[in-house]
Amino acid sequence: MSTGAIIGLVVAVVVVLAVLAFVLRPAMQRKKLRDRFGPEYDRAVSESDSRTAAEKELAEREHRHSEFDLKPLSPSAQESYRKHWATVQTKFVDSPESAIADADRLVTDLMAERGYPTEGYEAQLSVLSVEHARTLEHYRKAHDISERQEIGEASTEDLRTAMVHYRELFTDLLEHGGAARNDKEAVRKEKSDV
Repeated sequence: MSTGAIIGLVVAVVVVLAVLAFVLRPAMQRKKLRDRFGPEYDRAVSESDSRTAAEKELAEREHRHSEFDLKPLSPSAQESYRKHWATVQTKFVDSPESAIADADRLVTDLMAERGYPTEGYEAQLSVLSVEHARTLEHYRKAHDISERQEIGEASTEDLRTAMVHYRELFTDLLEHGGAARNDKEAVRKEKSDV
């Protein structure tokens, strides 16, 4: 084979690889976002003007999320939150409206202690969607019932349902996300000690 033919073949292979990378990159990014955000990916796409715009928004959420100093809770803090949650649940029997308000505050307090911003419901949804997308719908439903309760449109059964939804997010916030960060920090510390 002549040198020109070899060069032509190499150029053709490079062009094919470049085209494949260009074509496959969006599909790989889409898969990554679907895996990370789960049902929140589909929700973002359905609420957006285009899939590209939704994916850009989700990628921006990841970027904003990476800037927070999220931290796991100590075992004693976890136990304290569990006890507080048990108190809120017990309160539900005698005062469901008050218990729902307490559940919402407790979730917000837990978010704050973990390092999440708590300046507004929409902002909370946005940052929670990165690590807690699977339980985010529970938060939406609980919040919706909570708002309906404030204007007198939620039954006791609705409030019970809200309590269950708050518990799902509460448990996810309390138990997930911290261990992985501890492992990453331990690996980082081991590397720096070497």
